[in-house]
This record gives sequence, C-alpha cells and structure tokens, in this order.
Amino acid sequence: MQRDVLVRWLDDYLKIREFKDPSLNGLQVEGKTEVRKIGVSVDAAQVIFDQAAEAQVDFLITHHGLFWGQPFAIVGYQKRRLERLFSAGISLYTAHLPLDAHPEVGNNAVLARELGLQGLEPFPHPRYGPIGFVGHFATAKPLAEVMDRIGELTGMQPLLHQGGPDEIRRVGVVSGGGAGDVGLANALGCDLYITGEPSHAHYHEPFELGLSVIYAGHYDSETFGVKALAARLEEEFGLPWVFLAHPTGL
Repeated sequence: MQRDVLVRWLDDYLKIREFKDPSLNGLQVEGKTEVRKIGVSVDAAQVIFDQAAEAQVDFLITHHGLFWGQPFAIVGYQKRRLERLFSAGISLYTAHLPLDAHPEVGNNAVLARELGLQGLEPFPHPRYGPIGFVGHFATAKPLAEVMDRIGELTGMQPLLHQGGPDEIRRVGVVSGGGAGDVGLANALGCDLYITGEPSHAHYHEPFELGLSVIYAGHYDSETFGVKALAARLEEEFGLPWVFLAHPTGL
C-alpha cells in the first residue's frame, strides 16, 4: 500500500496528535513511497535499523523513536543511524504515549487483558494523562500466580517488591518507566502495581504504603503494543510484518 495512506491511517487510529509527549510521534523518517513489509520494534537504534534492512522492511514502527523534544546534530552515531534508514529506503514511524494509552493495541491494555483483568478504567497519570489502566480479577488471585503469568508473557523473570497481600484483586498497569507512580496506584486502591523498570528513589514506597509492585522490565513490558499494532495492520491491510527483537535487560 502507499506509505502516506498508511501514515494517515496510523495517525487517526492511534490519535497521534492528542498527547503531550516529548517524543515526536508519527512519521519521523520518510522512506519508500510503497510499503510491502512492516517491521516493529521497541527501540529506534542502529541494531534495529540493521535488522530491518536485512529483513527487507519498508516501514518500521517503534515505540521509542529518535527525537525527544531536543535538537541534536546529525553527526557520529546519529548520522550512521539515518544513513542506514536512507540507504535502505526505510520509513520510521514512532508511537510512544499513544501506544501506551491505546485501548485496543496499547502496551497496557494488551498486558491487562493477557493477565485476565476485567473492568478496565484509565490510570490517570498526572503529567501525561490516561496512559495506563486499572482493572480487577473476577476472583482474587495469588500474587505468585500473577508473577508466573507475567514471566510467561515476557519470557523474563520479573522483579517483585512485595509490600502488599498474597492475594490480589485490583491491579494498576503502567508499562515502561512508571516507578514514580506507586503512590497514585495506592490512591486508586490497587493491591498490585505493574510497571517496567524500578527506581531507587521509589524503592521504599510499596513497603510503606502496603501494596506490591511487579517490575516486568521496561523493554519487556513494551513489546506488547507494537506486536498488537502489527497484527492489526495485517488484519486491516494484509501487510506481512516481523518483530525485530533486541532485549535490553532493563
């Protein structure tokens, strides 16, 4: 299909302009006018661009893009990154907060559904708006069972800071760097808060507030959205896609 048609569809589906986001969401680098194969990944980085070129991807969608609100010189590794995209004719499209918040293919909505959470409602981030979700289990689940399920979904062993009960009912989900929102999860009545990476500055809060936090990994908690979006594009347009993996361990 035509690149510009795909970009317009993505912009509309993801509501790409509705978020106060330091990332330059949307089409960041313009490549070939015709799209035959899509690649999706968490990060925009040299290793991913090399994988995309080798996989003959025309259109690459990442969660973390190249631009974060500050200008930078196109020298050194930044020059090499762009050279790789240009030489392979690859378009780069980024959806940061829009892909955290999306109710169908967003990182948090997909993870919440995979865990079996019901009655999803927005997790109202004070700075970025409703980018996560809060839900509940139909019946209380053992915390260990939730831990095991997250490990199955990510393929990695999550980190647990258990300040709350062994049985879990109400859960908040904010992927990526949401460690600073433990207090908000507590205020929303959560027994468990699931996010990506831990922060030393917020280490003591779960234990003092009386809830548990599962850190599923920043990278690992944000693979869900790009995969779900790619599957949606395949369903809508018949475009084949490939997930380009490069786990960071963070």
